[in-house]
Amino acid sequence: MPDRNASEIARETLKLLTSRRLVPSPENYQALWHEISGTRVSAPFPDEHLQRISEALPAQQGGQAEAVGELQRAIAARNWIAVQKALVAYSSLANTALSAAPERQPSLPPAITQPLFSGELREQIARLIDTVLPAVGGDDTRIAAQANDLSAYLRQSAPETAVLKSMLGNFSFRLDFVAEEQTTVRQMLLEVLQLIFRNIAELSVDDRWLSGQVEALMAAATPPVTVRRLDDLQLRLKDVIFKQSQAKDRQLQAQAEMKQMLATFIERLSSMTDASSLYQGKIENCARQIEEAKHLSDIAPALQEALGATRAMAKEAGFARDELRQLRERTTQAEQEVNRLQQELDRASTQARHDPLTGVLNRRGMEETLLREVAAAQRRELPLCLAMLDIDNFKRINDTLGHSAGDAALVHLADVARSCLRPQDLLSRFGGEEFVIVMPDTTLDQGIEAMTRLQRELTKRYFLRDNDKLLITFSAGVTQLAADEKSSDALRRADEAMYLAKRAGKNRVMGG
Repeated sequence: MPDRNASEIARETLKLLTSRRLVPSPENYQALWHEISGTRVSAPFPDEHLQRISEALPAQQGGQAEAVGELQRAIAARNWIAVQKALVAYSSLANTALSAAPERQPSLPPAITQPLFSGELREQIARLIDTVLPAVGGDDTRIAAQANDLSAYLRQSAPETAVLKSMLGNFSFRLDFVAEEQTTVRQMLLEVLQLIFRNIAELSVDDRWLSGQVEALMAAATPPVTVRRLDDLQLRLKDVIFKQSQAKDRQLQAQAEMKQMLATFIERLSSMTDASSLYQGKIENCARQIEEAKHLSDIAPALQEALGATRAMAKEAGFARDELRQLRERTTQAEQEVNRLQQELDRASTQARHDPLTGVLNRRGMEETLLREVAAAQRRELPLCLAMLDIDNFKRINDTLGHSAGDAALVHLADVARSCLRPQDLLSRFGGEEFVIVMPDTTLDQGIEAMTRLQRELTKRYFLRDNDKLLITFSAGVTQLAADEKSSDALRRADEAMYLAKRAGKNRVMGG
């Protein structure tokens, strides 16, 4: 290769940096310089590592401090020959000190300093994370993602210590929240089971009374079990038990009245039987007197007695007929009341805090849930979003297709919303065609995006009515709960944002 001057090599180096799109760092420039000039690339001087070694060397005895100082000056000058001379001088001083020292027990070899995160230790931590993750459940997607990222990063060949420390700290912080939630789940589960056991001891009239509790228990026992679901179950069971106790007292009262009426009926039949026996005896006596009569005048008293007995029997039969008719009417009314109370009891078992049409939370259930979620968000300093939805042109659907079609449209919206929302999001019917969605751990932008995604899903899944496709749209207002803000104020802001979305043309999502 012909010799080239430095300016030509510099120009070629800059051109090569540009063509290869390399960062113009000193290391890249030096590597390309040697590549173009054909010279040997010298290894970089490890001054930082050598400086650490010099600082770790003992310098308490005579001559050692001077030798260490000479070594540090050689490192600063990046002079390998001077470094070698300084190390040899320090070694000779150490050998002299050892030979002059009195004989003593041999000391243990110095411990080998391991890196802060050795490969073996990182693999053990990764296996520990893989083992712990199934125990905390799969409800929290964030801790699962953090665990997978951390486990993969631990198994890399050369992870950065600062990044690893940060990831471990974040994972530990999140794991603490999950452990707290699991403890709360266990405590609330025991409380719910004790509540059910007490309720079962009181319910002995009809086994159907237990259907609501059993279904709720089965739903809560189906994984994944969360604090929200158990809290909802506990509140629901308390409400059911209260309503069942009221319905049970009224049903027992109705049954007691039926028993009393039946006893009166039986007593009346018995008195009728006695009256019939008495009448039969009087008639037989009259017949005997007529047979024994010698003259016509002897028959008259017997006939008078028979007529009197017949009138008394007819009057008694009329009273019995009227009383039995009243008893029959009262029995029919009591039976209808028992059936009504049974139906009311069944509804109380299954619809204590849920909307009977759509199956989502009703307004009362939403208010109780909202209080719990707001308290949790403020305690953990996490964002929480509220969305208020109103179906567009709902009155026109009712007027043109009928109220049954309007009810079916509400059910359709609730079904599509449940399929789009996350498991931790809570859907409730606020009233009429309005719905409220509570979205924990969600910022305002994320809440608006979730409602927009629901609108897109409704355009894909048409509402079918008599084989006709009908597009259901809604206008929504989304707001993020502010610090120390009441849930009622946040709902009011969401309602105002929804009104603005209506004014802007409907089928829109507005933040408030």
